[in-house]
Amino acid sequence: MRLPGAGGHIPLEPKADRETVRRHNLSLVLRAVRDEGEVTRAGVSARVGLTRAAVSSLVEQLLDSGFLSESGKTFSGLAGRPGTVLKVARTGVAGIGVEINVDYVSVCVVDLAGTDRVRLVEHLDNRGAPPDRVLGRAAGIAARALASAAEQELRPVGAELALPGLISAGTVRHAPNLGWTRVAAEGPFAEALAALRPGLPPLPVRSENEANVAALAELWFGGLGDVRSFLYLTGEIGVGGALVLDGELLRGAHGFAGEIGHVLVDPNGPECRCGSRGCLEQYAGQSALLRTAGIDERTGAAGVAELERRARAGEDRAVAALGQAGLMLGRVLSGAVNLFDPDAVVLGGIYRPLLPWLSPSAGGELSGRVVSGLWPLDGGRLRASSPAADAVRGAAALVVQDVLADPVAYAQRAAG
Repeated sequence: MRLPGAGGHIPLEPKADRETVRRHNLSLVLRAVRDEGEVTRAGVSARVGLTRAAVSSLVEQLLDSGFLSESGKTFSGLAGRPGTVLKVARTGVAGIGVEINVDYVSVCVVDLAGTDRVRLVEHLDNRGAPPDRVLGRAAGIAARALASAAEQELRPVGAELALPGLISAGTVRHAPNLGWTRVAAEGPFAEALAALRPGLPPLPVRSENEANVAALAELWFGGLGDVRSFLYLTGEIGVGGALVLDGELLRGAHGFAGEIGHVLVDPNGPECRCGSRGCLEQYAGQSALLRTAGIDERTGAAGVAELERRARAGEDRAVAALGQAGLMLGRVLSGAVNLFDPDAVVLGGIYRPLLPWLSPSAGGELSGRVVSGLWPLDGGRLRASSPAADAVRGAAALVVQDVLADPVAYAQRAAG
């Protein structure tokens, strides 16, 4: 059997030098403190397997760089004197997320612990609007959020755009519900934001699919417990999806995995904005749901609230619309569950408040069609997303994850 690499050998990584090892250990200690919330040096040492002397040296560097703070005295439960309590700093380095969706823009700033510290939402109709105008409006909301963050002594070191569509190398390849095709998003947003913050260094900007970052937010901040493999669906104007396997996001060969909203339900069904016919979102997307329930689909979030109100009141048309949408969701989801075998299916976006009426028919399809027999009705594996986790928080936290992975790279920006 030939192994990968020249001559059939596995290529070896260069030997780690002392500086590389220290950077890795700084990340290890910082992540340990973040995960614990409050911990002593002795507690960190026990968790990461480094000597107390090594941990103390690393902690001092993280304190000097502003990533950690310490206070008080506490007993660690280990032998020795009580130690000071370490926490991640509530000021300094932070991340900002900007979600641009069809009918709103949301901005969130999180600190190093992932805590939501600033949040702004504006309901805007972005359909058909020129991309530069949409990105400029989003930059304006982000600039206001950054000003609020500065008042709390927070300094975001990067921005992450969460966008509905196929995202690759900073370009929106296709976002049918926005009407965008091959739109460069990162550069124009960064330029618009920089123009609104004269005299300040430009903020690095990246972009990601909004369902992907919503799934990561669920992984990091949701109530999944030990679940590390799950399929996430977000219902908005369209239907987005993401798959997390063993705690890692499945991106696919080109970063386009998870476009479950465009899975075929009926080849003779209604035409979809993607150019195909009979896609799932034509039966279970926000517009389809409201239209079937007899609610003006242009009312957006207010229409979803009205749909929930009517369903709670037992109105036949609303309940029937949700039952039919749940049926279509369940059929598509059962195929995905058979293919990937996740522990759970999590429904977010508009599906979260509507789950009580979607669940019976969706759960019935999963129970009847999943071949493993592990999806019985009322088994709890079909669940609503956490209200603490959404795409914009996930986007902001993605910036912070980079800081946690290599704090040395961000020390100068955190102090600046």
